[in-house]
Amino acid sequence: MEVGTLREQILVALLIYRFGEDNVSLDIPITEHGIDIELKGYPLSIKTATVKSRRTPAVKVVWTVDWEQVTKFSENYEPRCDMLLVIVRWGAEGGLYSIPLQVQQEVFERLGKEQYLKLPKRGTNPRGVEISSLAVEMLTKHPLTKFLPIRVGNGHPVWI
Repeated sequence: MEVGTLREQILVALLIYRFGEDNVSLDIPITEHGIDIELKGYPLSIKTATVKSRRTPAVKVVWTVDWEQVTKFSENYEPRCDMLLVIVRWGAEGGLYSIPLQVQQEVFERLGKEQYLKLPKRGTNPRGVEISSLAVEMLTKHPLTKFLPIRVGNGHPVWI
């Protein structure tokens, strides 16, 4: 979880650099699941994933180790804001994706909650709920999703 927070901080710093400190608000209540910042007054969720293969990763949508919270979250979940997603693929092309709320809602409706979300297996340490790899693939390939490719090789990112 701490690694994800550090990755988010880097992206927030880039947004502040690009849009200015007055346009990026970090004053989001901790109880607002899925909203990390406000950009120009609009809520934004920031997600990151790192993989060593070309497979599409599932992306953590909420962290929790409590089964009651997993159940409650999954019952009430629906996309609420635009998403900024970074997928780092070591030795291959990943990217920075801007996924509008409309795209998330379309994919969510098409797949249904059961296929959109990936719940942990009972009897394990849940660590949270994920957006399934199938849903992530559909989100990233949607025509309204904006994409900036990033290749990471020899330990250094290259913006293509």
